[in-house]
Amino acid sequence: MIPVVSFIGHHNAGKTRLLTLLVETLSERGIRVGVVKHAPNLEVADPPGSDSQQLREAGAQRMLLLGSDSAVLTWPQPSIEELELEIQRLFSGCDIVLVEGLKHGPFPKIEVFRRTGKVAQEPLAGEIDVIAVVSDAAVALPDGTASFSPLDREGIADFLETQFLP
Repeated sequence: MIPVVSFIGHHNAGKTRLLTLLVETLSERGIRVGVVKHAPNLEVADPPGSDSQQLREAGAQRMLLLGSDSAVLTWPQPSIEELELEIQRLFSGCDIVLVEGLKHGPFPKIEVFRRTGKVAQEPLAGEIDVIAVVSDAAVALPDGTASFSPLDREGIADFLETQFLP
């Protein structure tokens, strides 16, 4: 099975930036990385009356929208249990899949935490089971939780390799 790891955290904690660096670092090491971006507010561009809307309403199980330089595959959103199977099928050519978000999902979680001056936020670690925290702040963590600086992308990549890749 392809290992799947979620990177969770508050809004604007730096999840996308960290994942970008990790994908780059792991790719440089020859590791094939897939990424899932949890975007609960996403609306697929399917305007009323469009060809794609008509095809989906007709019962198409999957639809691939081809653009001039990219493609988007859509299907009805699966349950969490189905998502695990879908990831295994859709990312079969990958060595690891990193998920941005899905803090209540079934995958091991690494929290990205940053204190901001706007709102007093505390880490999710302790409230949600996490295997590691990436933070530039000194935070109290549950015993056994690994801790990394957001600047230590090599260390985080090493952790992913050690924990999830043969």
